[in-house]
Amino acid sequence: MSEVKISAEPRTEFGKGGARRTRRAGKVPAVLYGHGEKPRHISLPAREFAAALRHGGINQLFAIEISDGTQALALPKAIQRDPIKDTLEHVDLLLVRRGEKVTVDVPVQLTGEPARDTLVVQESTALSVTAEATHLPESFEVSIEGLEAGSQVTAADVRLPKGVELAADPEQIIALVTAAPTAEQMAAEAGEEPTPEETEEAGVEGPGAEAAEGEAAPAGASAQA
Repeated sequence: MSEVKISAEPRTEFGKGGARRTRRAGKVPAVLYGHGEKPRHISLPAREFAAALRHGGINQLFAIEISDGTQALALPKAIQRDPIKDTLEHVDLLLVRRGEKVTVDVPVQLTGEPARDTLVVQESTALSVTAEATHLPESFEVSIEGLEAGSQVTAADVRLPKGVELAADPEQIIALVTAAPTAEQMAAEAGEEPTPEETEEAGVEGPGAEAAEGEAAPAGASAQA
């Protein structure tokens, strides 16, 4: 992943009032920390920072040029957003060095279609890996094409690029493939009898199948041996 150059300014106002004034000016309050250095409070241009995240993802690497003449290489560590406006409220940035290895969570995307009459449950949407700070993957693609009911995909099954090491438990489940419920099962969970059309489509005979030709089966009726 290529780094994004972004400008920043030292921040001297703190507290809620200072943060509000920073945001009103179109900037995001942020703090730079790591490598045993004293945390530095800065402000970033909100629009440019948000655009970089949309393009590069949560692990976008930033080359920050501060107006006092200093520079820093950093990764987003924590991002606070307004839950209603979905605007950036505050950012924690972790200082890194070129060639340094870091551990990050990388998004996992499922691709393909499983076998018919199955459901896919994605247990994990991200995978923890270790890689050089300047060569972090944006995401991982995991194929579920043709997988039958009962199949599962674990962290060990994910193909990692060269230089990327798995930090998560290899047995961590990424996705599970289960059998899709029949119309009869879905009706039972809802406390209802399946219609004759539903049972016919499912290829099974239900309590109401015989009653459809004559009288309607009473609610809650069950098949007798």
